[in-house]
Amino acid sequence: MRNIEWELFLAPYKQAVEELKVKLRGIRTEYELEHVNSPIEFVTGRVKPISSILNKAKQKQIPIEDIQDIAGLRMMCQFVDDIKYVVEMLKRRNDLEIIEERDYITSKKESGYRSYHVVAEYPVQTISGEKKILVEIQIRTLAMNFWATIEHSLNYKYSGNIPQNVKERLQRAAEAAYSLDGEMSQIRGEIQEAQAIFLRKTDAKESE
Repeated sequence: MRNIEWELFLAPYKQAVEELKVKLRGIRTEYELEHVNSPIEFVTGRVKPISSILNKAKQKQIPIEDIQDIAGLRMMCQFVDDIKYVVEMLKRRNDLEIIEERDYITSKKESGYRSYHVVAEYPVQTISGEKKILVEIQIRTLAMNFWATIEHSLNYKYSGNIPQNVKERLQRAAEAAYSLDGEMSQIRGEIQEAQAIFLRKTDAKESE
């Protein structure tokens, strides 16, 4: 495809990502206004680069339109238990439809990767009418996200062929990250109480 064709093809995906970032970040804002701990720490999103789209279509031998993560969002949570809550929250929304779920938390990947993926259909309004876009939403803890970011960088460095000794260290690091999540869940109440005190103090200073 020519550049202009790619721009036209990717436009609704970019629109979907931008709209969903605003909507999902709005959930966190609502919790903050209610002075309630939010299950969502932060939200990011991106549209897959053209080179990655072409590589994935070639590897999987599928049409570009069938790639599920051209539009991708990540929702980060403080605690593992928040992930299930966020997934249920997404299922209750009437502006998107969950069509697939992949639980890499209870069934981690061999590499040690953990995250919860949902694939959703999200309708965007274009000048040609409504277009349903496939969007992949990854929900994970901050620790899982840190590990996944490092693994992604190493995969890029070694072109997908990470040395065995590094792989083994990554697997141990993944278990350490998951153990950290478990420990944080055990003192969740203490953490959230401390955060609530900090927010009240911050609000009081700002109102002075």
